[in-house]
Amino acid sequence: MGMTDLCWKTVAEAGAMLRNREVTSVELTEATLARIGTTDPVLHAYASLMTDSALEAARAADRDFAAGVDRGPLQGIPVGVKDLLRTAGHPTSAGSRVIEGYVPDDDAVVVAKLRAGGAVIVGKTVTHEFAYGQDKPPTRNAWATDCYPGGSSAGSGVALAAGTAYAAIGTDTGGSVRAPAAVNGIVGLKPTHGRTSTRGVFPMSPTLDTVGPMARTVRDVALLLGVIAGPGLPDRDGYTDQGAIAEPVPDYAAALGGDLTGVRIGVERDYFFYPSVAQDVRTRVDDAIRTLADRGATIVEVTVANLDLAVPAGMAVLLGDTSEWHQRYLRERGDLYTPGVRAMLELGELVLATAYVRAQKVRRVVQRSYRAAFEAYQLDALAAPTLPVTTMPVEQLDVDLTDSGEAATSSFIHHNFLANVVGVPSLSVPVGFDRDTKPVGMQLYGRPFGEPELFRIGHAYQEATDWHEHHPAL
Repeated sequence: MGMTDLCWKTVAEAGAMLRNREVTSVELTEATLARIGTTDPVLHAYASLMTDSALEAARAADRDFAAGVDRGPLQGIPVGVKDLLRTAGHPTSAGSRVIEGYVPDDDAVVVAKLRAGGAVIVGKTVTHEFAYGQDKPPTRNAWATDCYPGGSSAGSGVALAAGTAYAAIGTDTGGSVRAPAAVNGIVGLKPTHGRTSTRGVFPMSPTLDTVGPMARTVRDVALLLGVIAGPGLPDRDGYTDQGAIAEPVPDYAAALGGDLTGVRIGVERDYFFYPSVAQDVRTRVDDAIRTLADRGATIVEVTVANLDLAVPAGMAVLLGDTSEWHQRYLRERGDLYTPGVRAMLELGELVLATAYVRAQKVRRVVQRSYRAAFEAYQLDALAAPTLPVTTMPVEQLDVDLTDSGEAATSSFIHHNFLANVVGVPSLSVPVGFDRDTKPVGMQLYGRPFGEPELFRIGHAYQEATDWHEHHPAL
């Protein structure tokens, strides 16, 4: 088997090969690093590589396999981690000159969980500066190398689409896992708020931030979430991280399989299918919804009140929270921020305390409306386009592409921010391509801690289609 073919294996497939002694972790890691060497000069998915430590971890995984030690589904699997998460002994820059050269002495909780599970971290993937999405990093889309790679977990999405990671970690405060997933034709999950720990992650907003798994299949995302979910272990002083819900982590992969009989999926057209959604996107998502119906799901046309309040409420919270965290850096090293990020941080300092408190109250109104709709229609999920358009040339990012008087990135927030504001999980799944062979994503919004239902629906869709098996011709 050629190295390139090996790079397209799923986590589940590669894990089976490792356990059957058909391949070693060192071989997987070397194939991944070789693939990075071929594609990254064009795509720039990685901010930095961890070659020596990755090969050391791969050798350790191979020794464990030989000794009969199995640390879980990620043992020996090459993984990319967004450069917003601390990695002990390796630079973490958050895509910014403000903290350039920072080398943490500890791991983020999610990174520590990956290591404990035997994963091989091959490198840190590119993020927009402090995940704000206001700068234009060099990362490019794997399907169209002059185009937007998604943000802010840009490098993680591109690495998966390019075959330079088997799984990856992103963060999502307003769609930053799901947007790269959609435009790169891969799967990304924004988990329920509190399902994964944010300790050791450079923050934006404590009540909006999440750390999310990304991969090429729903099954792989379920396996990855099973490893990274939950709080960290007690440290040497007995302190247990409470950045995540302290309850048993379900076997997410166990939810997969079977048809969708008894599953009810809502479609809210007024908010998510408004007229300026691109026709190709609308067509592909409608086709995907029909496929879910063919698999046994009941599709319900629904109306959810107050969804238009989600973005204004969320933005007030996001602006205030992020500027509060950056206040000292902004005064001491303000000239090192990119102009767009600095402007947003300065804007956030103008958010009034009364506006911030009101925004938090409005969030509760949206949460109640969302919950009421799920109860009234007896829903397991809502289905919608992940984004209203497909990717576009990077230089057009500030252009009004939606015919609605808003910039493209504003329309992305429109479709994604609800999950962060309400705190619920949302899964983006590839559902085909537009007429220019640019990927289209469908997202599934769920109930709090309803990841198993989303995985069941997404996996059933992937069993019926092969969009996730398409790869860009790099």
